[in-house]
Amino acid sequence: MKEFKIVFTGPPGAGKTTAIAALSDLPPVRTEARNTDATLGPTHITVAMDFGQVDLGRGQWARLFGTPGQARFEFMWRIVAADAAGVVILIDNTRADPLGEFVAYLEAYRDLLPQMTLVAGIGRTDVSRHPTVDDYVEQLTARGLAFPVLEVDVRRRDDVQVMVDMLLTKAQSRS
Repeated sequence: MKEFKIVFTGPPGAGKTTAIAALSDLPPVRTEARNTDATLGPTHITVAMDFGQVDLGRGQWARLFGTPGQARFEFMWRIVAADAAGVVILIDNTRADPLGEFVAYLEAYRDLLPQMTLVAGIGRTDVSRHPTVDDYVEQLTARGLAFPVLEVDVRRRDDVQVMVDMLLTKAQSRS
């Protein structure tokens, strides 16, 4: 049996907990608390990490970890990402500065990026079409990076599964 560790990261309200719940075969472990910072948006936020798992078939499993989104927990992002097959960066396109948040996550993982497999999922593009996927790709290109950027609905299992499949395909091709 082969296991993979996949990390979902992104700002508060980007859909990390929702994505894990959509994909996990078991009810996910959640570490949410009531949000006391109105600037973060959601009523509840992850304060440690979320955890789920999914059977990928052919004797393969993925353990799914969600990081807290608040910048004060940045130290945890790197700890949780250790030994991961890859990281999914989730961004809510309706936020005030989604492109800036994306760049902040690229910077937070900057020294890990050369050896890390990433996929970006841009959510709520049905509500806000700007920035576009091309704008996100331009940010990657400006930094000499290339990884998939997808429009996703984190509530839909199929959308989350596509991101995970892309990430694992890319990770396996690197090894």
